[in-house]
Amino acid sequence: MTKPLNNMKNILIGFTEDEEAPSAALSYGLSLARESGAHVTALSASVKLALTHSVVSDMASGLVAAENQRVRELAEAAAESARQKAMIEGIPCSVEAVQLRYAELVETFSSLCRVHDLAVADADADMLTVDRSLIEQALFSSGRPVIVVPRGTDTFKAERIIVAWDGSAKAARALNDALPFLKHAQTVEIVCVSGEKDLSRAVPGAEIAPHLIRHGVQVTVTELTAQNGDAAETLRNHAKLTRADMIVMGAFVHSRLRQMVLGGVTQSLLKEAPVPLFLSY
Repeated sequence: MTKPLNNMKNILIGFTEDEEAPSAALSYGLSLARESGAHVTALSASVKLALTHSVVSDMASGLVAAENQRVRELAEAAAESARQKAMIEGIPCSVEAVQLRYAELVETFSSLCRVHDLAVADADADMLTVDRSLIEQALFSSGRPVIVVPRGTDTFKAERIIVAWDGSAKAARALNDALPFLKHAQTVEIVCVSGEKDLSRAVPGAEIAPHLIRHGVQVTVTELTAQNGDAAETLRNHAKLTRADMIVMGAFVHSRLRQMVLGGVTQSLLKEAPVPLFLSY
């Protein structure tokens, strides 16, 4: 029997919409809200283009204005669609369409994350999309977890969850943030992947398992060796093999030109997410 999903009462869904790629995050987030009895804030976001030169032609100005109008109308239509979906499903929902310059949009989303239990956003294979920066800044700046939803995953499900465990502080944070989902799951598998980095000083998976058991979580521990030294591919293949519904993991990062960016394992899984990723930083 599936356990109730508790302690998720305020969910932020951030999404951009276009004609070719409907937002999976919106449908998934509404499904999660229905399951948990949560309130939803749906933020339909679009970037406002701005000309960087003071002297430009009337034609260039007109083209920029037309494009801003087009994407603003798309965002407003997506917001109205979200409102209608929530109303039909009986989900309490606040909806807003915003068009802001890039930096302002990222800051707005990060600020909203801080006043919600978690955020839900779309995964995207393009590493330079607005969605990716929203995910990064939400993790680094908000202190809240983010669920990243791959295309085609429209319904929340968390009967079988994998916890990617390397014994780090980030992994411990993600595990504790995900406790409402882990308690809800029928089975939880702690997966430790060796062979990519030194884990000799890490807390073993067998030592975190009793913590989860005391919280009433049904848990097993699996040790894997990274295939060709690639931990992300190993996790991806294991998630497919075991038909997992979600992967919980700490968001590994490194500094590039003094900017925090997501690390290799996190980037790889985001680029080709087999299932929704529950990320904490």
